[in-house]
Amino acid sequence: MILETLSLTWPDEAACAAAAQALARQPGLRHACITLEGPLGAGKTTLVRHLLRALGVGGRIKSPSYAIVEPYELPATDTDAAPGDAWHFDFYRFGDPREWEDAGFRDLFASPGLKLVEWPTHAAGLMPAPDLAVTLAFTADEGRQVRLDAHSPRGVALLRGLCARPVAGSTPEQAA
Repeated sequence: MILETLSLTWPDEAACAAAAQALARQPGLRHACITLEGPLGAGKTTLVRHLLRALGVGGRIKSPSYAIVEPYELPATDTDAAPGDAWHFDFYRFGDPREWEDAGFRDLFASPGLKLVEWPTHAAGLMPAPDLAVTLAFTADEGRQVRLDAHSPRGVALLRGLCARPVAGSTPEQAA
C-alpha cells in the first residue's frame, strides 16, 4: 500500500547526488529498506553509490550484480553516535528462492540497518515491504524521472523530510 508519493525530475547526475545528500540527512534512514527499480542503466547503482558516500562510506562501492549483496559499515554521525550497517542487494541474477534462506537474507532483512535493494521484483514474495520504493525512468533529454513511494510511516517521514527541504537540481512535480 502506497501512503505518499513524491515525483522529481533529475536533469543530470548532480541532481541525483544532491537527492542522495538530502536523503542521507533524514532521521530514520539508517534503518530503512529502500527498493530501486528501473531499466538497466537508469541510475539505480549510481543513486546507491551517492547515498552511501553521503552517509560516510569510504573506499570502493561496487555493484553487487554477481555477489548479490555487498555489506558496508556506516560511520557514526553527530545525530547517530553508533556506527551502523548497510547492505546493498542486487537481485537481477537472483533465480532460486532457496538462495534466500541459504544466504541468510531473512536474517539480514530482520536485523537493524539500511537495506538498499535493486531489482526487488526478482525476490518478490520473499523480502519484506520496503519503507520507500524508488522508481527511475529515462527522460527524453537524458535526465531521469524519479518516483518515490512511501509504504510505511518511516517512508512517509523520509518523503516529508525531502519535501521540507527541496532537493537542489531536482524539479518536484507532485507531492501527495
